[in-house]
Amino acid sequence: MKPWFVLFSALFLFIQCRQATVPPAPSLPPAYAGAKPKNVILLIGDGMGLTQVSAGLYANNNRLRLEQCTATGLIKTHSASHLITDSGAGATAFSCGCKTYNYAIGVDQHKKACLTLLEQAEGRGMPTGLVATSSLTHATPASFYAHVKERKETEAIAADFLKVDIDFAVGGGLNYFANRTTDTRNLRAELEAKGYVVRDSSQSALAALQPDPARPFIWFSAGKEPKYAREGRDYLPVAARMAPVYLQKRGEKGFFLMIEGSQIDWACHKNDADNAIGEMLDFDAAIGAALDFAAADGQTLVIITADHETGGMSITQGSEMGRLEIEFTTEQHTASMVPVFAYGPGAELFNGVYDNTGIYYKIAALLGFEPAGNK
Repeated sequence: MKPWFVLFSALFLFIQCRQATVPPAPSLPPAYAGAKPKNVILLIGDGMGLTQVSAGLYANNNRLRLEQCTATGLIKTHSASHLITDSGAGATAFSCGCKTYNYAIGVDQHKKACLTLLEQAEGRGMPTGLVATSSLTHATPASFYAHVKERKETEAIAADFLKVDIDFAVGGGLNYFANRTTDTRNLRAELEAKGYVVRDSSQSALAALQPDPARPFIWFSAGKEPKYAREGRDYLPVAARMAPVYLQKRGEKGFFLMIEGSQIDWACHKNDADNAIGEMLDFDAAIGAALDFAAADGQTLVIITADHETGGMSITQGSEMGRLEIEFTTEQHTASMVPVFAYGPGAELFNGVYDNTGIYYKIAALLGFEPAGNK
């Protein structure tokens, strides 16, 4: 083989790798003349495909709050390594705008840390928030602030939380902060030393608290993972009402808030239709709280989507309104496209069929962020 050919081939591969690593600049369509949002609330229903949405609808008297949305789209969910994504790669596509390998958290396919929407918002002086019905160190919320090569590095993810300044956080995972096994750090004490008001469910229910916007706030719902909604967990709609009001008072530059209905996925992994519907309705109540805020505020864009579908869920023959026959084809994720719903300034940009990285690009363009790329 001629040396010049080897050199040319190496240069071509280098260019291809660079193109895969550095995302294109977010930009609005040339014809777009609509309003831009000041605030963005991104709601992610983990594992929520069209059937999960339909099941929630038909189990709830044919109504869901998300029907108030004015734009509807579909996204392709594959990762850089697999046709069927996991939540780490799926959420990193949303947070960083790059395809990455399954189980990655906030890193690209070359394992380099990528700047996230939440970090970009912080860089602009915008208050930020994370809410989840999982631990705060679980794949989806973690992908907005942490940068690790493998999602199972839970305590490393918790340590990354201390490297950002998230203003409002609600979710499980207290043990990964305060009862660590990989080192002797007490991250709860370190958060308090940074000025956070830190509370947990053993001290008070979230609904009983009134966070002071003068100080950052975190409430831990469980030592590790919270219970299902049908087992008494009720804080997601409460947090969805509380967070936007708190963040709006926290600063005048707008805010970025991510809210995850984490356990739709978990129920579908177990092929548990009752809990899947219960989680879908709990998530829809949180959606309703976000939409109510956006309708009153007029400057808030609400986007609702999913990282992937779980379970191959279907509503089968014999179902009736309010009484559904549900079957599953797998206990794992599937490659089905998942829905996107949007409401508020810029919502029309979320119509159509596009890649999951498009969620990042559309939000970034509307907020005027530069391309994220690597940290």
